[in-house]
Amino acid sequence: MDELERSIRRRLRDDFVHYAKKCLKIRSKSGEIQSFILNKSQEYIHECIEKQKRETGRVRAIILKGRQQGCSTYIEGRFYWRVTHRFGMRAFILTHDNDATNNLFEMAQRYHEHCPSIIRPNIEASNAKELIFSGLDSGYKLGTAGNKSVGRSSTIQLLHGSEVAYWPHADEHAKGVLQAVPNDDGTEIIHESTARGTSNYFHEQWQLAEAGQSDFIPIFIPWFWQDEYRKKVIEDFKLDEQEELYVHLYGLSKEQLNWRRSKINDLSVGGMDGMKAFMSEYPCTPNEAFIMSGDEAFISPSSVQIARKSKVEPIGRLIIGIDCSTTGNDRTVIIRRRTRKVYKMQTHSKRTPTELTSIIHRIILDESPDAVVLDGSPAGGGAEIRDRLYDLGHSKDIVKSILGSNTPLDQNTYYNKRCEMWGLMKLDILDQPYELPDSDELEADLCGVMPLNDSKDRIKLEGKEQMKKRGIRSPDCADALSLTYAFPDASLIEHTKKKYQEIGKSLNNSFGRIDKLRREAYK
Repeated sequence: MDELERSIRRRLRDDFVHYAKKCLKIRSKSGEIQSFILNKSQEYIHECIEKQKRETGRVRAIILKGRQQGCSTYIEGRFYWRVTHRFGMRAFILTHDNDATNNLFEMAQRYHEHCPSIIRPNIEASNAKELIFSGLDSGYKLGTAGNKSVGRSSTIQLLHGSEVAYWPHADEHAKGVLQAVPNDDGTEIIHESTARGTSNYFHEQWQLAEAGQSDFIPIFIPWFWQDEYRKKVIEDFKLDEQEELYVHLYGLSKEQLNWRRSKINDLSVGGMDGMKAFMSEYPCTPNEAFIMSGDEAFISPSSVQIARKSKVEPIGRLIIGIDCSTTGNDRTVIIRRRTRKVYKMQTHSKRTPTELTSIIHRIILDESPDAVVLDGSPAGGGAEIRDRLYDLGHSKDIVKSILGSNTPLDQNTYYNKRCEMWGLMKLDILDQPYELPDSDELEADLCGVMPLNDSKDRIKLEGKEQMKKRGIRSPDCADALSLTYAFPDASLIEHTKKKYQEIGKSLNNSFGRIDKLRREAYK
């Protein structure tokens, strides 16, 4: 083997994008066999997991995506590349049903059959669910999630969880096959799925990854990245309000929106809500993917998405909100707000009161805020941290704490102080322009809380325990931002009180729609 051939082989071994183009064949949606050239979604996934691999030595990723965006094609190609270039590398593919298992195995076989003979390894064993390469002691095994014990006794370096939201025994697999992958360098676990509502293993794992509370990185793929998701428009094609909003937020073309209309119509059969079904199977954002029919968040996702795209000058008083947690799995979140600009959100997990006091003490010294407001709940440790900050010499005029159960300033409009803070925050977000950090984590927290009925017709919100019963995490990021509204001046209370009287207390948009009359009312 001369130096040129060694160089060629090294690049094929080390550069998956190059290897895929030169050595892998896929079947296109039209049925044509062609070279595997990564699309936009696949390129993004590749960049994310390669970055994680460089930083940690391992890959732990969870992918939330729409239908038929090529995620499984990428993962199977990646795993074939790895098992055919390394010794002792075993890949295990766990799917939700038998048809999916067969489809993915056919994909792996196609990669092998069309791989150039000069680098294609010989097969030692092959059957309906196994492909072992001789001389490498490497290969594939596939299983179906209907079997609770599948893969439990295996030794695995690469694990692909396919359509994890649809696994019938997900918790058992988390204790079984997932534990068969050691925490060694070079190992990879990649979960991917379309959403299936909340209160399931996939949604739980996505929330943990999104909040930075697991080893997994969250990777979201919006539907409009697919070039083929377009449909020719007729000359008099006119956009409705929601479509105009999507043009503003995502720059969608009329062809893309026409394809979207067509899909919504296709999904509106048998009494189904085509809009909700489309958002679940072809989401624009993670929050869209997990939305459930009938759910109406207190703060509409559409208003948050507009604020994520807005830019506002940081003027006025600097108020820092801190939602503390020194026990359990909740996060401590620190966030800044200057009037209509929210910025520099920080999250911390499993920090002691001493550690959090030190962090906040340094922030106060460096940033000189006008107010620092902590959640005063004893369970979160906020009151203890407040007192420690006083001991360090910080003024009681600057460092304050508040309990959500306290009496609100406007007792006729709000059930308690937490509801008042959220109500003021909501009206501010609706009153565009208002800038929020471009964060999926913050959006999920802001849009996860549902309103409740109150016998006195006041604004009332569900509590954290009620949210957890629905499978929704504690909205720590949103609670931190709401704390910046804990001590409003009297004029703001009076202003918002009038707005609620004029517009109505529900103020709940359906997803993706901003009422023109409401926007006019806030001008």
